[in-house]
Amino acid sequence: MSTFCHWLLATRLEESRRALLDPRRAGEGIASIAYCAGFNDLSVFNRAFRNRFGMTPSDLRGTRRN
Repeated sequence: MSTFCHWLLATRLEESRRALLDPRRAGEGIASIAYCAGFNDLSVFNRAFRNRFGMTPSDLRGTRRN
């Protein structure tokens, strides 16, 4: 069963994933993207992102460059 908190986390993570892949936001820092998506703690964001997508935000950005 999904709760509002799970839905909100999934929505924020997906928003940040799209932002990290957006070439128009390539110069924006990962922390800025995390904060814009509603995360207040970068370590919490990184942990949740890795749990959801199987890679760190930095890893995802690296795949876009290749």
